[in-house]
Amino acid sequence: MSIEELLLGILQDNLPFLLLAALVIVVILMAVKIVPQSEQHVIERFGRLRAVLGPGINMIVPFIDRVAHKISILERQLPTASQDAITRDNVLVQVDTSVFYRITEPEKTVYRIRDVDSAIATTVAGIVRAEIGKMDLDEVQANRSSLILTIKTTVEDAVDNWGIEVTRAEILDVNLDAATRAAMMQQLNAERARRAQVTEAEGSKRAVELAADAELYASEQSAKARRVLAEAEAYATQVVAVAIDENGLEAAQYQIALKQVEALSAMGAGNGNQTVVMPAQVLDAFGDAFKLLQGRG
Repeated sequence: MSIEELLLGILQDNLPFLLLAALVIVVILMAVKIVPQSEQHVIERFGRLRAVLGPGINMIVPFIDRVAHKISILERQLPTASQDAITRDNVLVQVDTSVFYRITEPEKTVYRIRDVDSAIATTVAGIVRAEIGKMDLDEVQANRSSLILTIKTTVEDAVDNWGIEVTRAEILDVNLDAATRAAMMQQLNAERARRAQVTEAEGSKRAVELAADAELYASEQSAKARRVLAEAEAYATQVVAVAIDENGLEAAQYQIALKQVEALSAMGAGNGNQTVVMPAQVLDAFGDAFKLLQGRG
């Protein structure tokens, strides 16, 4: 008997057992489901939700249960969307938004909403228009972070029944039409001109204040100088008075004669030839001065 005939005989004798073993292997392969870490599988039994399989090895009933949906649980980003909105001060703006989300409960996402991306985009558009309608244009520009937080919170509440977690919401840009931009530019230029005028006026005011301070300082110094001169004159007068009191009339006559001599010397001083006409009493003054000097000597 050849080897082929021997194998054929064995197969014929054990065919039922081999078929049963193959069926068991197929059933095991169909019953075991390996789910990747980034996915969750929705299992249906006769068209109804039976379970949601998490990452790892899972078992199902072959021929009865089936994997109806394979849902990625990775974070997703909606395409950037632009919404037209009107602010409280009647300015038309175009807002570019983007939303990040992830599916946390696949059974809700599968059975409660058909197109989740479109539904979220529509919800975000409505919320953005409603929130911007409550704010002036300046508030939209200045309070962007608080506006983003409000949009994120409101979207989370709206999509909670869909098994979705909104992880992040962003306002990428706030665009204005050409007419509004031109008006804002004119307003900005006017504000810059006003600030320049205010700065110039403050500079002029400061210059006047400094000039007044300088004049006041000069007046104070002049007054101090006059006071010093007055004190010096008073001291000199006091000295003369003491000398007169101690030496009598001769000291007074000496001072008068000395002043007369100094005055004549000042009159004769100068450039060029000068003719000084002196009265006769001047000569007497010189004589008196010399007499007083001799008397002192």
